[in-house]
Amino acid sequence: MAERYICIHGHFYQPPRENPWIEAVEQQDSAYPYHDWNERITAECYEENAASRILDEQDQIVRIVNNYSRISFNVGPTLLSWLAEKMPAVYEAILAADDESRRLFGRGSAMAQCYNHMIMPLASQRDKLTQVRWGIQDFLFHFGRRPEGMWLPETAVDLATLELMADEGLSFTILEPHQVSHCRKLGDAVWSDVRDGRIDPTRPYLVRLPSGRTIAVFFYDGPVSRAVAFERLLVSGTIFANRIASTFTEYRPWPQIANIATDGETYGHHHRHGDMALAYALQYIEERGLAKLTNYASYLAEYPPTHEVQIVENTAWSCVHGVGRWNSDCGCNSGGNPGWRQHWRAPLRAALDWLRDTLAPRFEGLGRRLLHDPWAARDDYITLVLDRSLETRNAFLQNHAREPLDPSQCISVLKLMEMQRHLMLMYTSCGWFFDDLAGIETVQVMMYAGRALQLARELFGENYEPAFLDRLARAQSNNPKLGDGRAIYERHVRPAMVDLRKVGAHYAMSSLFKSYEERDQVYCFSVVREDFQLIPSGKSRLALGRIQITSTITGDEAHLIFGVLHLGDHNISGGVREFESSESYNTIVAELSELFLRADIPGVLRLVDRYFSQEAYSLKALFGDEQRNIINTVLDSSLAEAEAAYRQIYEYHAPLMRFLASLGTPVPREFQIAAEFAINTELRRLLQADALDLDRIQALRNEATRSGVTLDSPGLGYALARTIERITEQFRANPEAIGQLHQLDEAVGLAHTMAFEVDVWKIQNVYYELLQTIYVEFQEEARQGYADAREWVAAFTALGRRLRFRLP
Repeated sequence: MAERYICIHGHFYQPPRENPWIEAVEQQDSAYPYHDWNERITAECYEENAASRILDEQDQIVRIVNNYSRISFNVGPTLLSWLAEKMPAVYEAILAADDESRRLFGRGSAMAQCYNHMIMPLASQRDKLTQVRWGIQDFLFHFGRRPEGMWLPETAVDLATLELMADEGLSFTILEPHQVSHCRKLGDAVWSDVRDGRIDPTRPYLVRLPSGRTIAVFFYDGPVSRAVAFERLLVSGTIFANRIASTFTEYRPWPQIANIATDGETYGHHHRHGDMALAYALQYIEERGLAKLTNYASYLAEYPPTHEVQIVENTAWSCVHGVGRWNSDCGCNSGGNPGWRQHWRAPLRAALDWLRDTLAPRFEGLGRRLLHDPWAARDDYITLVLDRSLETRNAFLQNHAREPLDPSQCISVLKLMEMQRHLMLMYTSCGWFFDDLAGIETVQVMMYAGRALQLARELFGENYEPAFLDRLARAQSNNPKLGDGRAIYERHVRPAMVDLRKVGAHYAMSSLFKSYEERDQVYCFSVVREDFQLIPSGKSRLALGRIQITSTITGDEAHLIFGVLHLGDHNISGGVREFESSESYNTIVAELSELFLRADIPGVLRLVDRYFSQEAYSLKALFGDEQRNIINTVLDSSLAEAEAAYRQIYEYHAPLMRFLASLGTPVPREFQIAAEFAINTELRRLLQADALDLDRIQALRNEATRSGVTLDSPGLGYALARTIERITEQFRANPEAIGQLHQLDEAVGLAHTMAFEVDVWKIQNVYYELLQTIYVEFQEEARQGYADAREWVAAFTALGRRLRFRLP
């Protein structure tokens, strides 16, 4: 019997969520208790798959494995860059998995992806080429090797894209079974009709392209992939493994490859603990000899295609109407809003197409005056996107400039490149995928368009925004209150726009509450502090300063002065203006300082208005995350007063509340609010403390139960998990300290007794690491009779049982 192979592919991807002006993901309340959805999905999926648990029959941890090393996968380039910056341990685990897969299978499991998840059949030819080239270069930057295969966003395919992929040296891609129409054996004259998903997915196929080039295609098993994604197949790793293996048949004489493909987020985010089902299935397949695990590149190298196919162009895996989901009201949607239509998709795409095509000749015209080939420069710009260092910037400019550029010309080139980057980012597929024009994903693509418009105005001196908004206004939200595309843009995009003066205002106001270094970073802007004075007077403070701001993206600079007055609470006012001379700056500082120290607040306000009236700002000018931090600081005293008041109300009425709860009588809402605020606030503070007061925590838990108080389970669970992780890292740094080991054991014990879930995943990872290293050393010392070692081993073993490890 021929060999049998199994390949499981995970498409790991998140839409880019960065604010285009500050290149950072800002807080998203819907991701609570996490900062944003990238962070939350990382915790639920990307981290979990990097260290997934294999359990025994008693649900005890037997092994912790890196799933990525035994599957085929691609990680969206924008997501991978975010992981590299924000979650380096996960990022390194993904890179290590590709290295390990090369050892296991002979070739790496990681695949590339068209850069920012653009629907390729709907893209311009130039964008198609750049998306492929950026995807390849991004992959090479991270994984240190050229990719062999490339994932097409939404598996949306056309021959023009496959031509570019083949021309760039890519060997294969993955498609859905309905994306093929005919098949024949190589050398045969007659084609077989395999429409409606009738293609055999257990071997690769050749696609002959109009140029004469070829590229291989794997068609994933549709029914099994759908069962994994939508039919709860991941409730059992055993059932999952057997379902994949059941696709093998005896009548196929060739080495069959059973392959499935789903969103990678299926394994943990969409299906809780789906990563564990995957880990167990992979082990089960190998231990039972059901098949050999492999990846597409390794299988293709050993078993080249014996058949060829004709693909169905302009099709995708998530739209039964071709690619209508991204340019028309085709009927595909989330299903969560019955009666809603997606008429807005076509005018949204038309507006973006107009913007792209209008700016293309302007880009080319200015670009050709400065660069040898502006489009070739755009293709190469990914090197600078991935590495913003001065060395990389200078090399890029030197390679592409017609002649040595002066500083203003360098800035123009970088702005041209950034304009083009955002003109591609605005086509990220998620902007059309969901139900309404006002969805956060669609607003995000409008944000990218807004940034491109801003750069175009700076470069060409023309305002293209009115004409763009006229076209965008043809798109209507399903919610009449939200209006059309123009209204949504003006509500969400325009207020988010940032220029260097607004960065200066952010720096000025935040300097009232935090200390900056002489040279510091504010998101993607470097700030040099040339002078700064913070003058306190009672509850009021006056900040005056002179700063040099430089965009690390475009090199754009501004030399600014500022004056900001804080009168307590949220009452902040001030402004920024261009630096004119040291003399005028010193005059402003002297006059404002004198009035402030005389407590002439009306005079200070009048002077601030006179000097900074054209660029006046309030607390609203702060960027989102910093604004929240400062508001929390401002609110601390007010919240303390509110907490004391609620605590007093609660303690006075607690006996009555307990009595009502014992009778099953509803507690008045006013009492309930006071109790919930007081108990949750104190409990959160206790759970975040350096030393856990177990008795007080237990007393509060009992009080909540007796009074019928609803606890903030997600927030409290998150707080305790972070505290235990902090204790764990302290123990990891000094594992010989028996006191810290006992402290960790107590903390984990507390987590098990709480009425809400506490994630001990990271603690288990550290324990597993120490179990295989220092535990072995202590165990040997314990055998030799050392009392301290015996005590340590006993305590470590007890902790392992709490963490549900199967120990020898």
